[in-house]
Amino acid sequence: MRRLLFAVLLTSCGILSAQAQSPVLVRVHTNAGSFLIELDTTRAPLTVANFLEYVRAGHYNGTIFHRVIGNFVAQGGGYDEQYVEKPTHSNVPNESGNGLSNRRGTVGIARTGDPHSANAQFYINLSDNAALDPQPSRWGYAVFGKVIEGMTIVDEIGAVATGSGGPFDKDVPIKPVIIERMEELK
Repeated sequence: MRRLLFAVLLTSCGILSAQAQSPVLVRVHTNAGSFLIELDTTRAPLTVANFLEYVRAGHYNGTIFHRVIGNFVAQGGGYDEQYVEKPTHSNVPNESGNGLSNRRGTVGIARTGDPHSANAQFYINLSDNAALDPQPSRWGYAVFGKVIEGMTIVDEIGAVATGSGGPFDKDVPIKPVIIERMEELK
């Protein structure tokens, strides 16, 4: 009887553990094509929760990639097509010390010079960018996910011609790259 109870207990723990480990996925639909992001809820729980709140509210729908620097990053999620900044809620604490590195295909949360100023804008690393990782003397930029499907689309976005646009004097796609919508996959 004890063995049976023990076996049932182990099995149910395995099922619960498998459910807790289910990946959190977000499909990003753009006018250049779509790609899929897997979010790391274990190592960046606050940043992921923040990002998902914006996804679920439809915040990213109709925003643009307003900063694209080839072989560096494609950044978006903060401005609409007319370069009007979208309203945001409270900033998220910096989770850059989570062990995730700014490697090609990873997704990070953008911020200003204040390490705890991240809110809605995100970026995708177009190459390995160790300079964005935390150092003993400074905060880094927190990675919270990775592109697991459609990196060729991201590379196409990263290769667009850029110039000035809206309030920005450089690195703005000449032909807007629009995030048509984001959806959490369940």
